Amino acid sequence: MSGTTGQKTGRLGAVQGTALLVGAVLGPGMLVLPHLAAAAAGPASVLAWTALLLLSVPVALTFAALGARYPDGGGVASFAGLAFGRRASAVVGWWFYGAVPVGTLAGALVGGEYVAAAVGAGSRTGTWVVAGGLLLLAFASNAAGLRTSGRLQLGMVLALVTVLAVAVVTAAPHAEAARFTPFAPYGVAGVADAAGVLLFAFVGWEAASHLSAEFADGRGLTRATVTTLAVVSVLYLGVAFTTVGVLGRDAAETPVPLAALLETGVGAAARPVVGGVAVLLTFGAINTYVAGASRLGAALARAPAETEVNTPIGV
Repeated sequence: MSGTTGQKTGRLGAVQGTALLVGAVLGPGMLVLPHLAAAAAGPASVLAWTALLLLSVPVALTFAALGARYPDGGGVASFAGLAFGRRASAVVGWWFYGAVPVGTLAGALVGGEYVAAAVGAGSRTGTWVVAGGLLLLAFASNAAGLRTSGRLQLGMVLALVTVLAVAVVTAAPHAEAARFTPFAPYGVAGVADAAGVLLFAFVGWEAASHLSAEFADGRGLTRATVTTLAVVSVLYLGVAFTTVGVLGRDAAETPVPLAALLETGVGAAARPVVGGVAVLLTFGAINTYVAGASRLGAALARAPAETEVNTPIGV
């Protein structure tokens, strides 16, 4: 795998690519992470959100630049191979490939739990049924082809962004500056703890790197990455600041702050919408990881037959 690149298929444009990237970065953790961050750092959790967003910029743009220059289904594994050789490529590739089934199942179960609870079927059986349905939908959409999968994801991401925007915009007028005090009740250590929790909200760029060869050109991947950074930044900061400003200390006690924001801004009738949001968040992440893992699997399968090239990246 190292030193080689796949052939461009040109199946993805910037719009569908953005939908897949947004789906990879956002996930069901969006439902609970604002609560966990607020519990760890209080209002100062907004600093953790901001810092991690700033750190995400070079990470995301680096993956975009590498994917545009070395498009390949191996993604991060191929990049590691270009820099450090075939062994490094194999370790990174198989490590990531082995983690995908665990991560997708865990994500499906998290989403399934919230969906089942929202529809009044909050049992273990209900959770597994919903999780299984989400997994089947993701596999079916990918089996139909990346264009079909991308179109489906685009529609879901647009719906998700709309709901999150409505939650923030309608709840924001209820925010009060007094709820940001005391700002850092747990000090710097609390902010660090919050950053450790929120780290899971900022993974996903590496999964999308496996789709680099699917873009018509490198500019499409770059545009999709930049757009995703903008969308994710607005959503994350909007939810983070609104959660603290509207809920205050209750943010640390509310298991699903997004539900509370919707209830505050739209009314109690909107609370079940969280079940739909859970579906959108979960499917988006699973769909992109399945698409990326399939390309990575193909790259790993062809690796032994390829000739190793030890030219470092940038040479």
